[in-house]
Amino acid sequence: MPDVNEYQAMIEAALPGSTVEVIDHGGGDHLSAEVVATQFAGLSRIEQHKLVYAAVKQYMDDGTIHALALKTRTPED
Repeated sequence: MPDVNEYQAMIEAALPGSTVEVIDHGGGDHLSAEVVATQFAGLSRIEQHKLVYAAVKQYMDDGTIHALALKTRTPED
């Protein structure tokens, strides 16, 4: 099972230059992440979240990640 550092690296790779903090809330499958990325500019909150979910899609799809709560924003927010 991946750890928070791997999830963080996956999101950072998908959103170059982003700042990412991933927290495990127990068991490795209930996570939260705060992501600050310039790529979010002009996007709705839902569109921002979709970009993050896409970065960890393989683990969402196979059930490794059961829940992922997100806070997303641009550096200017």
